[in-house]
Amino acid sequence: MFCLKYCQLLPRTIIVRKMATVKRFYRKTNILQSGDKYEITLDQRKLKTPKGRVFEVSSKPLALAVALEWDSQEETIHRSNMHLTALCSTFLDNPQHLSSIDIVNYIANYLETDTILFQSDETEELFKLQKDKWDPMIQWFCDKYQVDIEKTTSISAPIIPSNTKETIVRHMASYDAAALHGFMYGVDVLKSVILMLALSERVINVEEAVSLSRLEEEFQISHWGNVEWSHELSKQDLQARLAAAVLFIHLNSSSTTTKPKLDST
Repeated sequence: MFCLKYCQLLPRTIIVRKMATVKRFYRKTNILQSGDKYEITLDQRKLKTPKGRVFEVSSKPLALAVALEWDSQEETIHRSNMHLTALCSTFLDNPQHLSSIDIVNYIANYLETDTILFQSDETEELFKLQKDKWDPMIQWFCDKYQVDIEKTTSISAPIIPSNTKETIVRHMASYDAAALHGFMYGVDVLKSVILMLALSERVINVEEAVSLSRLEEEFQISHWGNVEWSHELSKQDLQARLAAAVLFIHLNSSSTTTKPKLDST
């Protein structure tokens, strides 16, 4: 039931491209089961990735969600808003040829640049806000994974003990390759490993995660103002991208199986 709000039924060969927007060229979408995979069809033609491979996923709810993204396009196809489609295509094509261990190491090393570990004590009000909002997340991270970590109040990188990185490597290595792509995407959106892990564990929600990642920016806006429509669009875009990442992780981290009921007679 996790992603039913995404799902509607959908339908030989459409290639997903990141070029200019195009007019909608199909009437209906559908999903098609092929072995243990699910494919997306547009008017009976199979969707393909930018590299031309068949667009297929292992999760039926994920296939339904991608199908809904395509079905939700109106006269013009806005691919920049189709975040699940983009995530699936990136995983399937793997344009940077990343292995799972490459992504795991990327995430563990990202701790050294984690947004919430850099706190500024130059402005008392901002420093207090960062301590109040970010320190509980840092403490949760340390308690949850039984690790130590120290934030910094200078331009120097925070102290990340080697055993802390090793712990995160082991934890992340427990996920499959698809979910790892979702984690990497989410970390890049939030600029924070800690917030992404808290989000994936449902300690915070998408709106809270984005708000925490933008804490300093929001503080500056509250003092100096901003172009309101631009600010809201940026925030909503981050929330949409992050929601897609979380959904992608969860739908690639769980599976359901059905077995025929045995006759007891």
